[in-house]
Parts: sequence; C-alpha cells; structure tokens
Amino acid sequence: MGVPAFFRWLSRKYPSIIVNCVEEKVKECNGVKVPIDTSKPNPNEVEFDNLYLDMNGIIHPCTHPEDKPAPKNEDEMMVAIFEYIDRIFNIDRRDCPDAKSDPSSPAPRAKMNQQRSRRFRASKEGMEAAEEKQKIRQEILAKGGFLPPEEVKERFDSNCITPGTEFMDNLAKCLRYYIADRLNSDPGWKNLTVILSDASAPGEGEHKIMDYIRRQRAQPNHDPNTHHCLCGADADLIMLGLATHEPNFTIIREEFKPNKPKPCALCNQMGHEVKDCQGLPREKQGKHDQFADTVPVSEQEFIFIRLCVLREYLERELTMASLPFTFDFERSVDDWVFMCFFVGNDFLPHLPSLEIREGAIDRLVNIYKNVVHKTGGYLTESGFVNLQRVQMIMLAVGEVEDSIFKKRKDDDDNFKRRQKEKRKRLKRDQPSFIPGGQFSPQALGNRSSPQAICNPRQAAFEMRMHDRQNSTTSASPNTSLTPDGSPSLGGGIKRKPEDSDSEPEPEDNIRLWETGWKQRYYKNKFDVDASDEKFRRKVVQSYVEGLCWVLRYYYQGCASWNWYYPFHYAPFASDFEGIADMPSDFEKGSKPFKPLEQLMGVFPAASGNFLPPTWRKLMTDPESSIIDFYPEDFAIDLNGKKYAWQGVALLPFVDERRLRAALEEVYPDLTPEESRRNSLGGDVLFVGKHHPLCDFIVEQYKTKNTEAVDIPPELCHGIQGKLTLNDNAVLPDQVVQSPVPMLRDLTQNSAVSISFKDPQFAEDFVFKATVLPGAKKPAPVLKPGDWEKTNNDGRPWRPQLGFNRDRKPVHLDQSAFRTLGHTMPRDRGMPGMYPNAVPLGAYGSPYARPLMGSQQQIPKLLSNLRPQESWRGPTPLFQQTPQRTAGAAPLLAWNRMLQSPNQFQPAQYQGLGPMGYPQRPEDRMDRGRQV
Repeated sequence: MGVPAFFRWLSRKYPSIIVNCVEEKVKECNGVKVPIDTSKPNPNEVEFDNLYLDMNGIIHPCTHPEDKPAPKNEDEMMVAIFEYIDRIFNIDRRDCPDAKSDPSSPAPRAKMNQQRSRRFRASKEGMEAAEEKQKIRQEILAKGGFLPPEEVKERFDSNCITPGTEFMDNLAKCLRYYIADRLNSDPGWKNLTVILSDASAPGEGEHKIMDYIRRQRAQPNHDPNTHHCLCGADADLIMLGLATHEPNFTIIREEFKPNKPKPCALCNQMGHEVKDCQGLPREKQGKHDQFADTVPVSEQEFIFIRLCVLREYLERELTMASLPFTFDFERSVDDWVFMCFFVGNDFLPHLPSLEIREGAIDRLVNIYKNVVHKTGGYLTESGFVNLQRVQMIMLAVGEVEDSIFKKRKDDDDNFKRRQKEKRKRLKRDQPSFIPGGQFSPQALGNRSSPQAICNPRQAAFEMRMHDRQNSTTSASPNTSLTPDGSPSLGGGIKRKPEDSDSEPEPEDNIRLWETGWKQRYYKNKFDVDASDEKFRRKVVQSYVEGLCWVLRYYYQGCASWNWYYPFHYAPFASDFEGIADMPSDFEKGSKPFKPLEQLMGVFPAASGNFLPPTWRKLMTDPESSIIDFYPEDFAIDLNGKKYAWQGVALLPFVDERRLRAALEEVYPDLTPEESRRNSLGGDVLFVGKHHPLCDFIVEQYKTKNTEAVDIPPELCHGIQGKLTLNDNAVLPDQVVQSPVPMLRDLTQNSAVSISFKDPQFAEDFVFKATVLPGAKKPAPVLKPGDWEKTNNDGRPWRPQLGFNRDRKPVHLDQSAFRTLGHTMPRDRGMPGMYPNAVPLGAYGSPYARPLMGSQQQIPKLLSNLRPQESWRGPTPLFQQTPQRTAGAAPLLAWNRMLQSPNQFQPAQYQGLGPMGYPQRPEDRMDRGRQV
C-alpha cells in the first residue's frame, strides 16, 4: 500500500496486535545441519489451516538483501528463496494444511502506473549513485587517499523482478522443483495441498490470494473457522485481511529494525556514508581488530499481526450508540478500510490535507462518528460505495482543511526550531579541544598495553597555544586570527553556508498555510486556474472513480483492467461537492496486459535488456512512435516533502492504444520461447503420495481425461475448483530436473501436479462482505473496558500473551525484582521497532530461548518465583530445562518488565491487579484506559 507510515502508526496505536514469532533453529552436528522436523507441533502454540505466500515480499530481500552480502549469482538467489520459504513453513507449521504461493503477475493498469514510477526511479537512483560513487572515488585517490581495490561485478537490476522476464520464468521452474522436492522429503509436507500461481497468471500476488479466499468462502463446504496465515510485507495486506471478514486471520512478516549499520561502499569501514568518506586507512586497535568493521550478520526475526485483535480494537473504537439505524460492526469495519484509502494506496495519491503522520485516520474516524448519524447508513456495502454519504464526510473534512494546513506549518516550524536548538546544544557541549595521539582519550580496557610517552613538552606547548587561541576567539567571536594567532584587523569572517545550523529547504510555491492556497495548488500542479470548475470536476470525478475501483478491487476483484487515475495529484476534500450523481460503473470484459506488454509499459530504457531486441529498440530509437514514453531524465516534485523518495515522479502516462499499435509491428519477431513467456498461464496444484487426492489425480492422467473435473472436496480439505491435465506436469516415477546446477535431480519422485482453476461465478455475482454462519468469534484478548475482574461468563479475566489462552504465567515478588535490579542492566529492552510486542514464548513455553552472557546468572534467582495457585496449566517455566540455541535472546516472564530503566523500583509494584498480576503505575492511575 502506498502509505509508508501506515504500519508504524497501526502498531503503535494498537500494540497488542503484534506477537513475536518463536522459531526453532536448525542445529548442527559435526558440521552437518540437522533439518527441523516440521511434523511436530507448532512452537507458537497455534495451528494454522492455510498458509499464503506473497512471493514479492520474499524475492526482493533474497535477491538484494540490505543486512548481509548479496548472492553472487542467480542460482544462489534461488537457494536463498528456498531457505526463506523453509523458515516461514517452520514457523507456520500446520496439521491440515493448504498452501498457496503467488508471485506478482501482470497487474491492472492502475497498478502499472505505480510500478512504472518505481522502476524509473530505481533506474535513475541506481545510475546516480554509481556516478556519485565513482566521482568521490576519483577525488579521494587524487588527494592521495587510501581505498581498497574496486570490485568488478555486474549490478543486479531489481527491475527483472517483473512478470515476463527470464528471471521470473526461471523462478517459476525453480518453485515447481522446490515444491516437488519438499513433498518427497519433508514429513511436514506429507498432507499438504500446494497451489502455485506463478507470474504468468494475471493479477497481483496478494489480490490473487484474496480472490482465492473469496471464492472458497462462497462454497458450501467451506469451514467458516479456517485459520488463515498470510506472509507478506505490504501494509495493504492488513486491509485485505479485514476485508475477508474471516474471524481467524494472521499476517506474518519480517520485523523491521531501523537504522541498521552499513559499511561505506568505498572503503568498507563503518561509521560514515559514501559522501563523507575521507579515504583514510583504518588503524588497527587491539589484537583482534580485524573483526571490528565487519557487519554482524543476523537472521531477520519475524512477527505475527493478529487481525482478530485488531478487530477487537476497532470494535471498541467504532461502536456507536443511539444510531438511527442498527449498528453493524462488520459494515463499520468496511467503512474504516474505505476511509484509509484517502491517506494513500497503490492506485491513488493521498488527499493534500490528510497525512498519516498527522493522525489523519483518527481525524477521519472522529468525523465519521459525528456525521454518520446524518448519513442514514454506512458508506459502503460489500465493496460498493454510497457516494452521497461519502460526500458528507468529505465536505466535513473540507471545512477544517485550512486549519489543518496552518497547524502543519506550525508543527513543522516548531520541529525545525527544536532541531536547531538541539544542534546548538550539542555543538556547545562538545569539548573545545581533544588532545590526539598519545594523550587522546581511550575507552576503559581498549588499550592492550600502555603507550610510551614521547616528547611531552611539545604536546604540552601545543595544548597551551590552543587554549590561548580559544580564549582570544571567545573574547571576540567576530574577530579573525592571523596564522600566528594574533587578532586580525580586517574584521569578521563571513560564515560559510556549510557551517550554518539550518539545513537547505526545498522551495514551496504552494504555501498551503497562506490564503489563496487552492488557486496556487491548481496553477502549479495542474497548470489551470482554480476558477476552472469544469477541470476541477474532471479531477474529482476521476478520483471518485478511483475510490470506487479500489474498494471494488479489495472486495470483489478487478472491476476493470484498463482503468487508471490520469493525474499525478489529488484534489482537495472541499472539492468533493456534487459527487452523489457521478457515475461509478466500469467497462466490462476488459483484459489484462500480456507479460511482455507490461514490461514495455513499466520499464525504463535502461532495463530494456530484459526485452527482445526489436522491442527494446522502440525505447531508444529516436524515430520510434512511442519514444516519448521513455524519457532519459524526468523531474521529481517534492510536493512539500524533504526527500526525493517522498516526491512525485512526473512521468508521462502510457497511451495504451499507441503502445499496442507500435507492438503490432514487432510481434512477428518473437521467438517461440519469448512467445511462451508472453502468454497468460494459470494455477498448478501439487500433492504428495500420502495425500488423499493423489490417486484421483494420477487416475486422470492414466485415463487421459482432457475435460475439466471437479475436485472432490472430501479428498482435499474442503477445497473446490476444477482440475485439468497439465502439459508440463510433475508425475510419479518420473525424474524432476533441477533448474539449479548446485541441487540434485529428483530421481525417485512421488509427487504429482495438475492445473487448477478456482470456482467460477457470473460476472455480476456479489461476494458478501460478512461473517459466515457458523463462524466462532475468537476469545477476547484485550482487557475489559470496565476493568472488571470477571467476564460475562463468570470466569476471572487474565491477559492473553500469544495465541494460547491457557499458558501459565509465573510471578516475581518484590525481593526478586530487587535482586534482578542488581544483576541485569536496567536499560535492557527488546530489540527492533516493536518493544511493546509480547514475546510469544514468554510465559511457560517449552520453546523458551536460552540465556546469554550475564543473564546466565538468572536461574540462580528463581527461588523467588511462585506460580499462581489458582491457574492450572503446564509445568512452570522454572521447573523446565530451557533449550539452548546459539545467538538467541531469552524470552522469559520478566522480559516484558525490563523495558524501562526504572521498572525495578519496588514502589512501582505495590499494587496488584486481578489474580495478583502486578500492575504498571499507569494502570493503577487510570482504570478507564484500555489496553
């Protein structure tokens, strides 16, 4: 989703939705890695039914990682992708599974515009970075600096991760091999049904997954209590998960850890960037200093996002009393998802007055709750928008637009003032003189042996001269000094621009905080006068069409493959007047672009090497009829932002008719292999020999049945659809060739594959956005709003950490906290950006991580632990033997309590909550606050 700050905002406002994943690590015995037995119970104490992989979030970190060396070639990339999927499956292991893998495929035209912008930006930034790096390298060498020899290697162009390229075609072959290998060798895959939808099948990966879920939900055999787990890094997966209205939906993604240290790309030293490199040789400090500048390589951790908990948060926030109509929580969730579109998405620019970092969603929710009494109903229903009600919301936002812009300016000025004062304070607090060489300050224990003192008189003389110069300068700050240290008579020295405390700011010609902002906006952004009502209405109508298209895309599937928003900027909320009568119908029967056609629509000329030669020529030939689609350089409008990546790439929109007309002349030049890559494909279903459906599929190949047959749902965990024979099928007792030279062929294959097609519906069929009959509402996780000790069923309330409600906590009394305060560092907290996330194995889990370093003293303190007698469950943590795994951090009961430097003071734990659970001070002060 095109809202970079959305997930950060969501995880901070609703912290309990985040749960840290517990992962069983691979063990080594005599240098041989012992594979993990994924047939054992899930260490996260939850069993998922269906696992979905949005491969786009897997391919990118495996092909060009940011926290470790990149793979040397394409074969290593494929192996890295296999290992990544193995890790996800290890975390997500299940009993009665269905897995679906979806790389991104030819996308709707509305998405292609964003893909085009990203790929042009990536190409431009890559070339600029290479040029800047080479320029700085030459300057450093010319000054006599020291730099290691330049590595000669081909730069990996991430634009190849686009449907239609040879890379994506090879990835599809590798995934087929990987699935067959795991079905043959991994006991955890024994009963797995795997559906692969590669890049030739049209649609974005996450939306193909949602389409599969919608169609399976509409079948009579679907289990309404299916627990879904979706792996992906995009924020829009949260919206898509809520849109399914499935009560059990979890997202697994990498934990984002900002500000990771990176070495300089020129000298490979830590502590500075390329632009600040001086080309200085690194001085060795200590016996083992050769390891000082090596980046610590650590595996990326994963987190769960529990949408059932998010639904609990939203139910409390969106519940409204005294409505003139019946309150329906599911409809209010749909309205919340719809309102999030206004702050940005992959298909529309966000409204100028709504910024996620300024609390735009909270503002929209408050306006929605104030206005919904007048609307007479909800904004949306099963993916269709009521524009008359949306108009009331937008005009209410428009009334406060002017105050929003002024507040944004005031906040920005206040932030700049605080930053300037901070820089001055840091500059003032720095010591005026730090001696170097033998008198330079050293960290305790940093020197292996004392250094001999040589020429101390000279060093003392230099210190005195520096002090004298400083005193003269401080006496007259505007007086310049001569080389001998005496004051100059020429007056003050003009301060250089680079010495200024203020950073250069991009010019803002719009000035939204000043009167006349609307006129300046339309004149600068659209080159029209704000008085041109006809043009403004055209922009608003296109935006309203976009809102309807996006919501339909989320709830019903792609309404039109050809529609797109034809402007770079959005209108104002105050312009949404008279939208109730605007049409929101879309062209029916539209078809997606073919893979190579999409490459022509999204690639810059610099990535033309992934296209056939004659197609590539259309990008570079000055006589080409579509040469204007591929500018060598283009402007980036910062649009009020500070960094180029936040700006708007002003690229020309591709005219589909002109593009297709130009391609008709070069289509005959395609080779048979290129024609195959340019064709649209479908999904493939894989099962192993132990699967109940295996014999049924083998029988279809034996009888050579060319007609589509229905899947017997009783043989495939309730999955329904059509099966047809596959020309490139994986068949039992046939060798499966390895597309990766370093991996072996499968000579004893027992897996089988067949083409799969989802259940089909009429074009005007509407998938109902509601909870299915028979679905059981998950047990509540959040603390009751009234802070009562009992729930409605009379059972005492206790907090739920992770997925297991029956996990037995332990309790530390005050003496144990005092002892821990002396033993463990008080500033210790959880790593990463989610310090408030609950470690899943924290309470009584047999998969507790090991103790490390000084923390190994902690088991000696466990005599002070006592379990709550009224909570019956498994063996307490202190009676279990923790499993030790190298490199892991402990996940014990007190980790939750070690995040504040003052949390070990006994006075903080004088109050006890329900069941004797220690309360935080803020809990005791504000009993009305929700968790």
